[in-house]
Amino acid sequence: MSNKSNRVRIAISGRSGCGNTTVTRMLSERFKFKMVNYTFRNIAQEKGIDFHEFCRMAEKDTSWDRYVDEKQVKLAMEDDSILGSRLAIWMLKEADLKVFLTASPEVRASRIHQREGGSFQDRMMETEERDNRDHARYLKLYDIDNNEYGFADLIINTDRMTPEEITEIISAAVINVLKEKGRSETRIG
Repeated sequence: MSNKSNRVRIAISGRSGCGNTTVTRMLSERFKFKMVNYTFRNIAQEKGIDFHEFCRMAEKDTSWDRYVDEKQVKLAMEDDSILGSRLAIWMLKEADLKVFLTASPEVRASRIHQREGGSFQDRMMETEERDNRDHARYLKLYDIDNNEYGFADLIINTDRMTPEEITEIISAAVINVLKEKGRSETRIG
């Protein structure tokens, strides 16, 4: 926990289907913190490009990674914030709390299948391929091994948990951060 200012910054990371976006949103609403979750999915939607196609483009043009990562950190530094992204716990060095969410490949693929449709087998294959591509890209671009997250303040296996249960666990840690900073909990929604 390295943020010396009065602002609270939370970083939440994990692979696709672990619940990063859902939990980031729920915590943002509960604590009235700015939610920072600008991702490749957002850029693909803005540009009208298929998400998986955009990911393949980004593999060849690392400027997209740098653009997204720099924008997220900049947005997170502006106010009390919760940054949810694959690399949040590595990129937001000033985070007061770093959380890494895990889930089995099957659970992750099932969640993605429920969200996006298609066949479960296709989602399993796409999830594994994306994990491998992301891992290689992060190593090459930033020398970050996203399989090494033991430095996180909280590591939560989300396989058998609801988003509400995950949010409760993280909320207890956020309340401790607020207390350490002499901040009131009255802003909690």
